[in-house]
Amino acid sequence: MANYIRFDWAMKRLLRNKANHAVLEGLMYSLLNEKFTIKRFLESETNQQSENDKFNRVDILAENEKGELTIFEIQNTRELTYFHRILYGVSKVITDYINLGDDYDKVRKVYSINIVYFSLGQAKDYVYHGKTVFSGLHEPHDILRLSNRQSEVFFGDDIKKGERTKREAGDIFPEYYLLCVDNFDKLAVNNLDEWIAFLKTGEITDEPKAPGLAVARDCLNVDKLSVAERNDYVRHMENLRYQRSVIMTGYDDGLQEGRA
Repeated sequence: MANYIRFDWAMKRLLRNKANHAVLEGLMYSLLNEKFTIKRFLESETNQQSENDKFNRVDILAENEKGELTIFEIQNTRELTYFHRILYGVSKVITDYINLGDDYDKVRKVYSINIVYFSLGQAKDYVYHGKTVFSGLHEPHDILRLSNRQSEVFFGDDIKKGERTKREAGDIFPEYYLLCVDNFDKLAVNNLDEWIAFLKTGEITDEPKAPGLAVARDCLNVDKLSVAERNDYVRHMENLRYQRSVIMTGYDDGLQEGRA
């Protein structure tokens, strides 16, 4: 059986390579059910504007051909303010990628893809999707749409093409995906299942059907890493082992103090 590197390390080191774009594009296709093509990767750590500001660190920030932004992030350890940090990260990306003085219609759609390896409260499912949709309180089927004229709105390319496109107001708001891989406990029956199974077990079948996994079989194989990459990967794994040890030590100290 092939030995594959951890996906979090791959996102930081290997998946930025254009030859490997198909891996993340395949994951996005499995989530969105529509073609997703990476145009470029953007700076994923913004500068502080003051000493009281926060850095916004994400594993990968990509722009697709539509000009939409996608945050890819993996979280291995539990964090009490995790949802707050997700919201902050998306908000920061939105404000960082609109130029001072631009009109508000230059605000870009942001997808936040979060792969988590810890329990999220009462979460039972392994995929959660959050999206803002405006509907009438008393008429729930009455959907509010962005409109310049007669419930129709023109966006960039649509104007150039002379096309009129109706879009819901929520279409400009961020979308959040939480992939709770530890909750996956069934056979993979579709593309997304196959991806979640890989993220949980680190194993890929001989003939994967999900988009991107065939490329992942090749580019994530430990045996195909260069000597320098393999050394970096070993250090990464040792750092994770040390972090787990520190966390468990703190947990044990607190437990013993509580008992005392």
